[in-house]
Amino acid sequence: MNATVGHFIAGRSLPGYGARTAPLYNPATGAQTGAVALASREEVEAAVAAAKAAFPAWAVTPPLRRARILNRFLRLLEERIDELAAVITAEHGKVLSDARGEIQRGAEVVEFATGIPHLLKGEVTENVGTRVDSHSLRQPLGVVAGITPFNFPAMVPMWMFPVALACGNCFILKPSERDPTAALLMAEWLKEAGLPDGVFQVVQGDKEAVDALLHSSGISAVSFVGSPPIARYIYATATRTGKRAQALGGAKNHMIVMPDADLDQAADALMGAAYGSAGERCMAVSVAVPVGEATADALIERLIPRIRALKVGPGTDPEAEMGPLVTKAHLDKVRGYIDQGVSEGAELLVDGRGLKLQGYEDGYFLGGTLFDRVTPEMRIYREEIFGPVLAVTRAPDFATAARLINAHAFGNGTAIFTRDGDTAREFAHAIEVGMVGINVPIPVPMAFHSFGGWKASLFGDHHMHGPEGVRFYTRLKTITTRWPAGIRAGADFVMPTMN
Repeated sequence: MNATVGHFIAGRSLPGYGARTAPLYNPATGAQTGAVALASREEVEAAVAAAKAAFPAWAVTPPLRRARILNRFLRLLEERIDELAAVITAEHGKVLSDARGEIQRGAEVVEFATGIPHLLKGEVTENVGTRVDSHSLRQPLGVVAGITPFNFPAMVPMWMFPVALACGNCFILKPSERDPTAALLMAEWLKEAGLPDGVFQVVQGDKEAVDALLHSSGISAVSFVGSPPIARYIYATATRTGKRAQALGGAKNHMIVMPDADLDQAADALMGAAYGSAGERCMAVSVAVPVGEATADALIERLIPRIRALKVGPGTDPEAEMGPLVTKAHLDKVRGYIDQGVSEGAELLVDGRGLKLQGYEDGYFLGGTLFDRVTPEMRIYREEIFGPVLAVTRAPDFATAARLINAHAFGNGTAIFTRDGDTAREFAHAIEVGMVGINVPIPVPMAFHSFGGWKASLFGDHHMHGPEGVRFYTRLKTITTRWPAGIRAGADFVMPTMN
């Protein structure tokens, strides 16, 4: 069994001060591989103190110099992608190709952040009044924190810290205790790239560490990605304690399939979107909405053999298309949803509960699962399952399908497959969802755009990365200037105007 995974504070890897730890498992085998330290409030405050000490010098470091450090970090990421991917697969369970993919998408945000000298440019207006000029600039907030989920242990932190650091903030990362090692590797590589001690730190932990971050007076802003109830809690607690907050919550992403769609293309898209990463994605498509009975029947006819042919195996198997779920508890939870769907009357067409892999009998494996005739009243429709379970909810027409999506509590991502431009345009403009795909099943924006949903999928006013990320991690200052020449004597007691 490996040693305990610790923290990264003030430029050094540190073991936990206290005795509290949590076990780490290999999801493919079910075997314990090590443990992770769980930070106390004192350890969190030590990280906050180190960040506060580092902030003044980092904030006045020229943006170009900050960008060059991120450029060196980017090169290290590219050179060592296989090392980081192997760590992710060992702790999360996802297949290696998927692990490499998430690192690449995270690296694109690093790439975006290296353009920070341009992104921090303000605006200037000459002669807003007689011999009076105004200009604006964006300044860093101070010490900010990121609390990230298990499903993307590299990508989601990289949605946050590259932009935060480039803008001149110091960053404290609290990764998921289920797969904590990727965060430590990135911390070490940032230091190797030239990042000063204290500017980026990692505290491992559970709710005690989260609450310590939320209540610390030294933290100015908190970013979060995770489950809906925790997102509500993070946002409410952070804002109540005077912090800026963005908290991305749950999703129930629908994909409408119109009668004119290429059904083979739609079926292939659903396979990747529903079962990639074992469905443990906030952008996974978990509800297919075929329009018309003939469309539904034809789509299901294509899906069933594809789902049954899914290659499920350990993430290290190059032939595997889908790995295990992250923990035994999560496996049991997803199985429970399948049981619930059956009891509620949904038609179970492909049942993944009986999957057993020779040599991996204790792994957290679940086969691809398909339900038909799922209705909006069912729990498997209302709630986020976060597993390889696809529900088919039939709609008689486009208007009904769109109403289903708009009525749902979540509004993270959605897609439509159609050849008709009028239908696609109406869908894109009228649907109440933050990210929309037209013949694109997982419409995750590129790094230079911003990521975020609507409704219960996002608490806060700013989406992540892209221009919204720059706005979240900075505050606007506007400066109005007039020099002595030409100023008449005497005081004015009215509101300044151009009159």
